[in-house]
Amino acid sequence: MSRHSTAASPSAPSHAAPSHAAARDAATPDARVTAAGPLARTAALACAIFTATTALATPAEATATTTMAAATAAEAIRPTKKRLTLKKLTRRKLTSGQIAASAALTQLGVSFSWGGGSAKGPTLGIGRGAGTRGFDCSGLTLYAWSRAGVRLSHYTGAQFRQGRRITRAARRAGDLLFFGGGRGDPTHVALYLGGGLMVHAPKTGDVVRTTSFAKSSYFRAVYRGTVRPG
Repeated sequence: MSRHSTAASPSAPSHAAPSHAAARDAATPDARVTAAGPLARTAALACAIFTATTALATPAEATATTTMAAATAAEAIRPTKKRLTLKKLTRRKLTSGQIAASAALTQLGVSFSWGGGSAKGPTLGIGRGAGTRGFDCSGLTLYAWSRAGVRLSHYTGAQFRQGRRITRAARRAGDLLFFGGGRGDPTHVALYLGGGLMVHAPKTGDVVRTTSFAKSSYFRAVYRGTVRPG
């Protein structure tokens, strides 16, 4: 999406992937997990990534994600005196990209808002998004990577130049996927989760959701490249 993220093409297929409904639901910790504290919430996020990525992941990706989820969940249930702080846990167990992907998954279901989103979370947008609190595509990626300590511009075209280009074979969770724009700046950005799955803020009237871009003829046709911030 362009300046403050333009909406995806009206001709684009629906981004709602029924097969990922369970992943979206699993990404939201239930009340018991939420009440248990920050380490338990981290475990829930790790398991959310596991659920979201392993359905379409390669064996190597699934193994890596399962290991991450299991290690984080195990840490969360240790006696309180032996637990690491959330900050130490994320530094030890998660890459910057995994932290960014986890942060984005916590926003599943949040409304799309033109110009919305900041390093602190969803905000009121501008123009047609002025009455809606949420994210546009670059606002979501800005927020997600801010949780990993990386500052990004609130503009898809600028984010396309804020990191190093990554080949398809080397993509990891949290990498930024860019689409559209022809030979100009890309018009849409999303975060890679693994196995052909991404999380993004699609367009006005929609919400933050996961999409199988690898199975989408629309996204395959307008794919521009992958960038790893930081």
